[in-house]
Amino acid sequence: MSLAPLFTGRFVELAGADFASAQLGQEFVRAEVGAGEVRDLLTWSALNHILSTHQLVAPQLRLFRDGTQVPVARYTRSDGTQGGGDRQVLLPDALYRELRGGASMVLDSIDQLHPPIAAAADDLMRLVHELVQVNLYLVWGENQGFNTHWDDHDTVIVQLAGSKHWTVHGPGRPYPMKVDTDHDHSPPDTVVWQGTLNPGDIIHVPRGWWHAVRGTGEMSMHLTFGFTRRNGIDWARWVVEQLYDEELFRQDLPRFAAPEQRREHEDELVRTLTKALTAHRPADFLTSRDRRFPRRPEINLPWPVHFEKPADRAMVEVTALLELAVEPADPAGGEAVVATVAGKSFRFAAVMAPMLRLLARERSVSVARLRAEAGELGPERFGAALELLLQQHLVVLRD
Repeated sequence: MSLAPLFTGRFVELAGADFASAQLGQEFVRAEVGAGEVRDLLTWSALNHILSTHQLVAPQLRLFRDGTQVPVARYTRSDGTQGGGDRQVLLPDALYRELRGGASMVLDSIDQLHPPIAAAADDLMRLVHELVQVNLYLVWGENQGFNTHWDDHDTVIVQLAGSKHWTVHGPGRPYPMKVDTDHDHSPPDTVVWQGTLNPGDIIHVPRGWWHAVRGTGEMSMHLTFGFTRRNGIDWARWVVEQLYDEELFRQDLPRFAAPEQRREHEDELVRTLTKALTAHRPADFLTSRDRRFPRRPEINLPWPVHFEKPADRAMVEVTALLELAVEPADPAGGEAVVATVAGKSFRFAAVMAPMLRLLARERSVSVARLRAEAGELGPERFGAALELLLQQHLVVLRD
């Protein structure tokens, strides 16, 4: 199924073109994209298929009621597997009973289980340049699955079906972290936003902003897209990693040397560290990280193993989640180009540059168009070039 970009498309249109630069992580944002824009992300049929065909138990699938986790034994049982240890499986009737009783169901990493949600997560990654995980929340009734709380990561919430009431406060401690010196802070008395989310509503709740969520009496199903943005501590850790190239920093500290020798060593460490901080700026860190951003781990058999000519209407899509960088192998000119993705560089003959640059620019192109704009590549060499890109997992084919 091919879905229009949700976040880089309609959401940004409504939230504003400056969402990533001015609002992300700084402000509460709400956009009403419409139920039709999110309907195909997850249908009841698809959810039932996921729950029926995957071994989903805690910690990936959990139930909560009034802020407390429901004991797993209340809705699972051992399947009696021999040899490999017992596996827990869902009991349909018990699951129904708990949900009727007001329990909230949480299914972590549903983006790894359902392609339409995976595509939406990929789209959000291209907007925020961070890895994204998607969790599903499902509840009936008016119960509150979790107490008022804050998250140590930014979130984007998409209401799929039904409705849910939200109360959003501002932050307690500015920019709190999972590993932090202070987790003992309280929500402010002010309320930034309070209201009901309906199908097609999307909100952004920054990291550290307190919020409470409760049912409205009917069913509610929403997705939470979570991601952790890079900060100054991440940059500092990256700079430290560059110091492995410095012999001085690999040396043991002269703990037992004379005081004067120890001071000289300390001064030299500080001078070298200062030079490293100046030479490796935060912008360099972000650029380096983007170039190492993972590829989509999507298996695309049979073409990479046994290549056959695909239909002209088939789509060729790059696996790079952010961008496929295509540059001359030699800036002074030469007969080769280099494609870089996920920190790995691939060298290709210059004759492949037109198709590589088209893929980098468009991300998804039909076989017919890619062949037509492949420059000097003839039909035979075009097929060989496409096979090579498939084998290196730089592209996938969608027939």
